[in-house]
Amino acid sequence: MPVLASLGRVLPVTDTGGSAPRVEFTGANLLRFLAVLAVLYSHISFYLIDDLGTGWWGIDVVYGVFVEHMGLNQHLSFVGVAVFMMLTGALVTRSAIRHRPGQFMRARLARLLPAFWVAIAAAVLLVELGINGMFSGQDGVTPGQAVLSFFLGGFFLKPEVAVLGVTWTLVVQVLFYVLCLAFRRVLRTVPVALPLAGAALCSAVLFYNLYVPQPYTVPMLSKVAATLPVVFLGQIVYLGWAGLGEKRWLAAATLAQMGVVWLATEYRVYWAGDRYLWTIALVAAAVVLLARYDGPMSGSAVVRWTAQRSYAIYLVHTLVLYRVYENTVDHLGPTGAIVAFCIVAALVAEALYRWVEVPAARWITNRRTRAVAVDAARRVAVRT
Repeated sequence: MPVLASLGRVLPVTDTGGSAPRVEFTGANLLRFLAVLAVLYSHISFYLIDDLGTGWWGIDVVYGVFVEHMGLNQHLSFVGVAVFMMLTGALVTRSAIRHRPGQFMRARLARLLPAFWVAIAAAVLLVELGINGMFSGQDGVTPGQAVLSFFLGGFFLKPEVAVLGVTWTLVVQVLFYVLCLAFRRVLRTVPVALPLAGAALCSAVLFYNLYVPQPYTVPMLSKVAATLPVVFLGQIVYLGWAGLGEKRWLAAATLAQMGVVWLATEYRVYWAGDRYLWTIALVAAAVVLLARYDGPMSGSAVVRWTAQRSYAIYLVHTLVLYRVYENTVDHLGPTGAIVAFCIVAALVAEALYRWVEVPAARWITNRRTRAVAVDAARRVAVRT
């Protein structure tokens, strides 16, 4: 493999042999809990301030503490997403190194796809019934666009068609999985080369969409390229703690990701201001500080419940936010309406988690286990 050989002459070779060290991320549940709070707050704030032109005392408090004094993005935009993305990079990298490609991808998709498909079906149904609107500029969705949405294809149409806007982050996650598999040998032999190459690839995508004339651009890819650096930062965190990279090269890979974020900010790829570099830096610091935290907060029942259902909450919360708020605010006031939204979102997420996400993942895993056992039995029978 010539590319690998040339990398080996420049970067330190760390042949993992597929046995990447385990790093205990005991604070992962706490980080997921905080990410859920940030995502819920972000969409509530966007809705009340930008869509309705109203306000809420909670927004004033968060703005004063986190936006005005700490310098985070308005509406805490991207904060929760950045935490989730960084955790993806930190937690998935070891699995990508250790497991065979098919096993790795099945494990990822078994968790993501069933709940995603149910959420997309619900989103399409709500649009067709006139209960919810689209998350893009269209008044409705055609059958072809609905089908594409089940495979994240609507995000790549021009103009973009989104029946469930938050699922754009799954495009980033799936592409990260594909990159880990495509460069698996590099990841197992020269691990730090992957985030370095990833930064170069993201920069190339940004420049492509900036300088290539229409209709040859793919706008969604700029959004992906501006988000992947956060996933690579999580990967760098794992590589550092696992001892799979020299500090100088890990520092270079970190600076490369920050360079992509700066580039995306300068060219207005991000969608909520120009504080993304600082916001991502603070998120990265929080992840490093809390990822291995093992105190009482990480073990609390509320934190565990929210963390386990974080994916389901992420999928469904925008499906119920707007209708619950507008139907309760006149009776309960803004605070009561937000509490009602949180309760409804929790109930719907619980149903999705308990009746779709967990049983579907278990069924897919068990079916694969049985298939492997049958295949092994057949091979033994042939040999005997």
